[in-house]
Amino acid sequence: MSRDGRIVAVLGPTNTGKTHYAIERMLGYRSGIIGLPLRLLAREVYDRIVKARGPSVVALVTGEERIVPDRAQYWVCTVEAMPEGLGTDFVAVDEIQLCADPERGHVFTDRLLRARGQHETIFMGSDTMRGPIRALVPGVEFVARERMSQLVYSGPKKISRMQPRSAIVGFSVENVYAIAELIRRQRGGAAVVMGALSPRTRNAQVELYQNGDVDFLVATDAIGMGLNLDINHVAFSALSKFDGRRMRPLAPNELAQIAGRAGRGMSDGTFGVTGEAPPLADEVAEAIMGHSFTPVRKLQWRNAALQFGTVDALIHSLETKPEDELLVRARDADDLVALRALSDEVETRARASDGRSVRLLWDVCRIPDFRGISHAEHAGLLQAIFGFLHEHGAVPEDWIARQVKRIDRTDGGIDTLSKRLAFIRTWTYVAQRRGWLRDEDHWRGATRAVEDRLSDALHGALTQRFVDRRTSVLLRRLKQKEAMLAEVNDKGEVTVEGEFAGRLEGFRFVLDKSASGQEAKTLRQAAEKALAPHFHLRADRFYNAPDTEMDFTEQGGLMWGSEAVGKLVAGPEPLKPQVKAFVDEEAGEEVVQKVTRRLQHFIDRKIATQFEPLLAMSRDETLSGLARGFAFRLVEGFGIVPRAEVAEDVRALDQDARGSLRKHGVRFGQFTIFMPLLLKPAPTRLRLVLWSLARGIDTFPEAPPPGLVTVPAPHDAIPGVDAMCGYHTAGERAIRIDMLERLADMLRAQNSRAGFEANPDMLSITGMTLEQFADLMQGLGYKAERGERVKVKPVAEAGEVAAAQPDASDATASTETPPTETAPPEATPVETPPADAEPAPAVSETPEATSALTGPDAEDAPEMEVFFTFTWGGRKAGGRQETQKAPRRDARKDGAKGGPRGDASKGKPKDNKGKKGPKPQQGARRFEARPEKKKDRIDPDNPFAAALMGLKDKS
Repeated sequence: MSRDGRIVAVLGPTNTGKTHYAIERMLGYRSGIIGLPLRLLAREVYDRIVKARGPSVVALVTGEERIVPDRAQYWVCTVEAMPEGLGTDFVAVDEIQLCADPERGHVFTDRLLRARGQHETIFMGSDTMRGPIRALVPGVEFVARERMSQLVYSGPKKISRMQPRSAIVGFSVENVYAIAELIRRQRGGAAVVMGALSPRTRNAQVELYQNGDVDFLVATDAIGMGLNLDINHVAFSALSKFDGRRMRPLAPNELAQIAGRAGRGMSDGTFGVTGEAPPLADEVAEAIMGHSFTPVRKLQWRNAALQFGTVDALIHSLETKPEDELLVRARDADDLVALRALSDEVETRARASDGRSVRLLWDVCRIPDFRGISHAEHAGLLQAIFGFLHEHGAVPEDWIARQVKRIDRTDGGIDTLSKRLAFIRTWTYVAQRRGWLRDEDHWRGATRAVEDRLSDALHGALTQRFVDRRTSVLLRRLKQKEAMLAEVNDKGEVTVEGEFAGRLEGFRFVLDKSASGQEAKTLRQAAEKALAPHFHLRADRFYNAPDTEMDFTEQGGLMWGSEAVGKLVAGPEPLKPQVKAFVDEEAGEEVVQKVTRRLQHFIDRKIATQFEPLLAMSRDETLSGLARGFAFRLVEGFGIVPRAEVAEDVRALDQDARGSLRKHGVRFGQFTIFMPLLLKPAPTRLRLVLWSLARGIDTFPEAPPPGLVTVPAPHDAIPGVDAMCGYHTAGERAIRIDMLERLADMLRAQNSRAGFEANPDMLSITGMTLEQFADLMQGLGYKAERGERVKVKPVAEAGEVAAAQPDASDATASTETPPTETAPPEATPVETPPADAEPAPAVSETPEATSALTGPDAEDAPEMEVFFTFTWGGRKAGGRQETQKAPRRDARKDGAKGGPRGDASKGKPKDNKGKKGPKPQQGARRFEARPEKKKDRIDPDNPFAAALMGLKDKS
């Protein structure tokens, strides 16, 4: 190139606008070339110039990409790919201080010494290059550029406390990935930028950062080479790196090149350290802030005047030492190492027998080792390519097709995709070489398409692993301080700006369980902000909802459909509980009050409906005196009071008081005073909740399943819970209150002193086996004596059975169960016994009860049965005990005392027709459960009251 043009060195720190200045100068000429240190930066500059001048006049040439329109005027290239001999008006080389780089320095030094524009040449870089440029480039002009903003050292800082818009720098792929993973967990995510990424992947990652999807960037030192990003802070995770041969500490000027990415334009920036990096020494920090560094004293150099006569001549020319003391021969690069390896191969040396073949061999050796494999394996690939080119003049289509097809897969993780990208770069480079493929355009497009697919897949993998997309989207919208759109579907799933955030359960937002750390914080913040109008709409809908959509749980929870919206708490009175609504604070006080009012209305109406007889009795102003006091006791007991607890009060009630209470459905049973209507499942379920609230119980007891006459009685049950369930505990089981009173009516007709056996009716209404019934009777205060006897069968039936089944006996067939008595009007009908309950025959057979004889005498052996004889035990049974008061004043008071009625030894029990036996002798005791009936009144407790009244009317 001509040396008559103007040569300018624009030197200064980062953020001085040097690259921008060079681009503006180039566009002022008819043609120009600009060389950049990275293909990422080359692509960025290319896009800027295309935007200014259009794609038809701008060329892009890198090792793996070649876009050259027919009327190209402006060439944007990597320094290695800068074409020679074009004779353009303008030439510029960026980051000229890389002349001192051990790996690539010789290329930059060559451009410094030989690249010239017809009218102007510009070298941009650090001020440390002033001395070498003055010495090696005659007539050069220097233009100093000052940094447009300040750069301040902020010291060490944890990643968890890193400010937004920060870049964390690592010097290995593993380090970069580890930091990005940490930031994703703690801060929502980070973009990843490395020199090994394709421009497409790099641009997609940078876009994540630039548009605010993420606030953090994790990168290698590649960001120090002119990449323009909106970075406020740069943090070094390490202060040393592997330079290809050894680990070495970074020089202050290298640190400054990276730290200078902080603060763009007029915005100030900061830099510091993080992770395991030690704090910077004071002198190093001062040097970076003051842009004062040791000048470059030696430049890497390699002979550009190559000899292509023979392979040995070429190697010798590459090993030539420089004559200038400012220059030092560069260490052996990969291309020279590959050339030496191939020269040792007999076949390759034989092929490279003339200047043309030696030049071809050198071009092949300059294929970069993108794959990072061993020198021997890389040399083997180069040998194959050289053999094809030398023998056939081109690489075979089928061979390269197999290589590309093997790589064209987008499955796998980040490492797998990164390796495939490195492999495809080799074939992209081969496709860009003119004359190496017969269909160059096809393979350039094919390899570019594969690289693009792999780049997109890698970007997706990086984003999926290191960026919480949901958090990044919500963070960006929160920063914009605009109203966010939240949607709640019919399943209660909440999406904010299209991102799933959690569930709305009633009036509480439940965060997605997979979120944690910063992600959880952002999700909750965004959701609560967006859900405010939804809370009000939902509260209006709830307030107008019918009671049928609401319910309470056995633990006092209040439900709206399947969603918990509140709970019951103890109120001033047992039948007046209060409610506590489950509403998020962010919903507002208005929503809380509206939900609370609606829940209070619901539970008040529920209590009024289920306990209507009890509440009506409490409001009856006609009740007075002892009747009113007793009604208050019933209200306190939710309509059920064990008789033993109020025995004195019951004795004090006269018949008028009892009658006034009976009008409200109160039944004076032998064991319990209760309201039969409140024994139904719905009132029982509510009663247990209200009773538990009043008692302050933590875990509320549950009501037994409806329809069971008896249930197991837990030994650790809370005292009084059986009565609240509508049962009376006797022995190992508890029997339903109304069924117990029916049993008591049957027991009155039995001679409890002489002893009696259980009849089929007793077993039928309890649904028990004889053994279980015996335990129940003992729990009620009776003694049960067990015995065995020969089973007697009716003659006719025994004959029929013997004729039909001579070898079998049926204990239950011999006993016919008579129909059950009609229950009192207030008694609940008998429910079907549970499925696991045994049948209730008159007598029960057990293995112990039946003689299991075998042999010839088995048919003649009598069949045995077990029976129990029950007598009154003389102890309390449900709080009632036989009294010894004599003489008995009248039957009414005896009945009020409530001991189990047994007849005196000389007396006769009252028969079913109401006839009385002979009057007992003086001193004899008679036990009755209720007072003697007046002739002109029918006792409503009598199960045959209605029938008797009808007979009376007819007579």
